[in-house]
Amino acid sequence: MGRSVVQVPGKDHFTIIHLTIANIITGIRILCSIALLFFPALSPAFYTLYIIAGVSDMIDGTVARKTGTVSEFGSKLDTAADFILIIVCLIKLIPVLTIPIWLIIWIVVIAVIKAVNLVSGYIMRKEIVVLHTAANKVTGVLLFVFPLTVEFIDLKYSGSVVCAAAIFAAIQEGHLIRTGADNNGIK
Repeated sequence: MGRSVVQVPGKDHFTIIHLTIANIITGIRILCSIALLFFPALSPAFYTLYIIAGVSDMIDGTVARKTGTVSEFGSKLDTAADFILIIVCLIKLIPVLTIPIWLIIWIVVIAVIKAVNLVSGYIMRKEIVVLHTAANKVTGVLLFVFPLTVEFIDLKYSGSVVCAAAIFAAIQEGHLIRTGADNNGIK
């Protein structure tokens, strides 16, 4: 239901890629993210592409569950699409925002915790471990809303809210990875 299989030649074998509606929606997020690079930050075109990318992130998982097409490939594609969107937004937004040094330090601390989580998850399970916890989802929503607010909410307030949620989510994620307390949430 909702699935098509394409074989792509690999080095020694064919790799099967599952073309599903959900994975196509995730692909749209990747294309919108890359397109953001070609528009001025905070312009109407930027916001339009950004909102399309964000909405695709909100619906791809639901579509996969509703159509019975949840897959390991889809989960990894979703994580890669999220990463691409975040990196592109950083590339576009950092030059146009005046970020206080204390907020930059806070963001770096969160990034270090997330990196430690990735490394420890890989060491413990021999695979990249990404948890889709409620705290990570709340952080994702806050991160999505953040660029939409920069023109009318002072960065020190909006940034503090996002960083507080993100550091809590990162610490919780690290605890769950290292204790194995949430094997059901590991993607």
